[in-house]
Amino acid sequence: MGLNSMMKIFMPKDRIFYTLFEEVAETVSKMGKMLKQVVTQPDFDKRAALISQIEDLEHVNDDLTHKIFTELGRNFITPFDREDIHYLASALDDICDYIFASAKKINFYKVNPNDQGIQKMAELIEQGCEQIKNAILELRNMRDMRKITEALVKVNSIENQADDIFDMSIDRLFETEPDAKEVIKKREIYQVMEIVTDKCEDAGNVIESIIIKYA
Repeated sequence: MGLNSMMKIFMPKDRIFYTLFEEVAETVSKMGKMLKQVVTQPDFDKRAALISQIEDLEHVNDDLTHKIFTELGRNFITPFDREDIHYLASALDDICDYIFASAKKINFYKVNPNDQGIQKMAELIEQGCEQIKNAILELRNMRDMRKITEALVKVNSIENQADDIFDMSIDRLFETEPDAKEVIKKREIYQVMEIVTDKCEDAGNVIESIIIKYA
C-alpha cells in the first residue's frame, strides 16, 4: 500500500465537508458572475447560452448538496454542528436556485435586462456571492477571523442595499412603465433577484453561528 493510500486511511473523515462546501462556494461565485453576464448581454440567443451554463452549474450544485447530505448521514464526526451543516448547505442551494430562476425569467418573459434595477441587483448578487465564497474558504482553518467577519458584514450591507434598490425600482416601475404586463414581469424579476441577496444573508447568518461556536 502506497504512502498516499495510508494517509487517506488516517485522514479525518469530517474534512470532506470543508472540501464539499468549498466546491459549492466556487459554484455559487461562478453563478453570481454569470448572472451579471446575462443582464449585460443584449442578444437574446447569447443570453440563452449563458442561462444554459447557469443551469448546468445549478445541477452541479444540486449534486454537491446531495453529497453533503449523504456524508452527513454517513459520518458520526462532523467539523461543526450537524444542524449548521444542513442549514448552510440548504442556504447555499437556495442561492443557486434563485440565481437560476432570475436568469431564466429574464428570457422567459422576454424582458430587456438593460434596466437600472436589474443591472444593480445583478451587481449586488455578484458581490454577495463572492463574499459568501470568501467566508466559506476561511472555515477550514478559521485562522483569519477578521476576513470572515468582514465578508459577513459586507453580505449584510449588500442585502440592505438590495432592499433599497428593490423599493426604488418598484417605485420607478409604477411611475414610468405604461405597459401593465411589463410591470408584472419586471416586478417578479426584481423580487426573485432580491431573494438571492436574502439567501446570501441566510448563509452568512449560519456561518456567523458556526464561528461563534467554534472560533
